[in-house]
Amino acid sequence: MPESEVWTIGRLLSWTADYLAKHGSDTPRLDAEVLLAAAKSCRRIELYTAFDEVASQEVRTKFRAMVRERAEGKPVAYLVGHREFFSLDFQITPAVLIPRPETEDLVVRLLDVAKDLARDAPLRVCDMGTGSGIVAVCAAKHLPQAEVTAVDISREAIQVAQNNARKLGLAERIHFVESDLLSALSPDESFHVICSNPPYVSEEEFEQLPSDVRKYEPYQALVAGPRGTEVIARLVPQAAERLVSGGWLLLEISPMIREAVTDILEADTRWEVGPTLKDSAQRWRIAQARRI
Repeated sequence: MPESEVWTIGRLLSWTADYLAKHGSDTPRLDAEVLLAAAKSCRRIELYTAFDEVASQEVRTKFRAMVRERAEGKPVAYLVGHREFFSLDFQITPAVLIPRPETEDLVVRLLDVAKDLARDAPLRVCDMGTGSGIVAVCAAKHLPQAEVTAVDISREAIQVAQNNARKLGLAERIHFVESDLLSALSPDESFHVICSNPPYVSEEEFEQLPSDVRKYEPYQALVAGPRGTEVIARLVPQAAERLVSGGWLLLEISPMIREAVTDILEADTRWEVGPTLKDSAQRWRIAQARRI
């Protein structure tokens, strides 16, 4: 971006999209728009009515710094500090995973089973491994009678999730617990639904992930161990102890470990194992089982 030239919003977007495409971005135009909107402190849609506007020096300086980091591989969500999920805007930091579309399928399934649960008390939902709090917040928003517990082993992740709950006006509806799986919960605490997007990447699979994921996203939230099922294998018996009869365990998984997860569930006679569901991209994604 030579300083001697006039840089309108439209020209900045075109130049940057070409630049990011050459540096490996899969969505260069979208990246350019999101970054420029952040630098300009406006909504992305507002850029489309400002193509002929000359960008200020302050905006160009902020934008240039973010574009440079994006070209080096840093994810857009970490650069701008937020990401949309389920039509809500969430704060995102390097302490948590960047929300992905497939996790929306976990939320959809959670809402579906919640409607069908017969109960005399308020619905109790646990989001195990809450990260940025996306599942817990969505549960609290769309299930107004639910009591939601959000659990994570990372204190930094809990802080991000709490900030998101406060920002979206749902902090009083969610109980946050720092815990290794469900171990720190009250011994008599039980739930109607336990849902989780746990670490499910194997060590071998991790090495095949895109470089920006391997470099920037939290390893602990991604990798379960050599097989990818280690965390799930620990969670399944704990969930069986915490769910009421007829309650549901919903797990986001990798398609690569579908059969192994099914084996883990079927080996425990306390479960009625349901079919694994596909995500919107037609990949096996949501493992489910009902407590007998």
